Amino acid sequence: MSPYEADFDESGPQRPADEDFWARLRWSIAIQQAAILEEGYVGNASRWHRLTENTLDAIRARITPRARLTVWPDLSADVAAVLAMLPDEGLVELVWEAENGEITSAIVDETGYGALATRVAGARAAAVLPLDVDSRHPLFTAVMPDSDGVLRARWRTERTPDDRDWAFLRTLRRGQIVTGVVTEIADFGVTFVDIGGFTAMINVPELSWRRVDHPSDVVTVGQEISAEILDVDMVRERVSLSLKALQADPMPQFVQRVGQVVTGVVTKRVPFGAFVRIEERKDGIEGLVPHTELSEDPAADPEEVVRVGDSLVVRILDVDPTRRRITLSHLRALAQGGP
Repeated sequence: MSPYEADFDESGPQRPADEDFWARLRWSIAIQQAAILEEGYVGNASRWHRLTENTLDAIRARITPRARLTVWPDLSADVAAVLAMLPDEGLVELVWEAENGEITSAIVDETGYGALATRVAGARAAAVLPLDVDSRHPLFTAVMPDSDGVLRARWRTERTPDDRDWAFLRTLRRGQIVTGVVTEIADFGVTFVDIGGFTAMINVPELSWRRVDHPSDVVTVGQEISAEILDVDMVRERVSLSLKALQADPMPQFVQRVGQVVTGVVTKRVPFGAFVRIEERKDGIEGLVPHTELSEDPAADPEEVVRVGDSLVVRILDVDPTRRRITLSHLRALAQGGP
């Protein structure tokens, strides 16, 4: 009977140690989140590996097909404190790293603490792992495929929250429309949305085609929204959404209005001209009147010609939908017969 034929009654896909898994592991090492890899088999036999960006490829090459992989954070360098945390009774697993870098584990109860302390003396680092599955908190897990990349092992890992996120993310695709609830609007402008137990995010430019001063001008916490998936990052386990992808872009309509004279409101003065809102709405589209198109005096300071809040008649000179820029002229509007 194969040692890999243990079967567990658990629903959902088993995460394979595929390219996405190793890329996520490398990223987790880079951000100092992951440090230890446990290579386990049926019967609690395990090999432990210290992870670094330089050694990851060599470790991967030595992993046996169908091994059960568990990724852990780093061990504690305060070995004495770890030993002091041993419970008064019951089985626990102690993992330690010897002076030579070898990582070992042992399952003992209170009767073996003394002998274990002797074995661990001089260790670089250690950690106590409860045997109760609900009390163990690895980062994420996987099962190693066979050499042809196919996952045939029937045994499974105990799923972590990260593994459940992976299982959900693999069902998502770019361009897919999802519905979720806004859970948070961060101070730095990102909007977080719960799309079914996973938190996706919308950056400010993806909230609207129009100018957004703050996300709260567009959405509110608790609001249900529909959005399009822009990207699913399986390495960082992030989902980027776009609210504006489901909205009509107002810019193309202005392409048809090139040459028209309209009246707008000055919203901002800058050294090189003034911005004018040419739609009668608070978040209306704005265009730039260059200083050469603002006054007949080329040396005039725009801040002395117009003030924020002034009404200004302008002619639409050019619309660049790709760069999302509209060029306006006050002088040409006057020459065309504007007020």
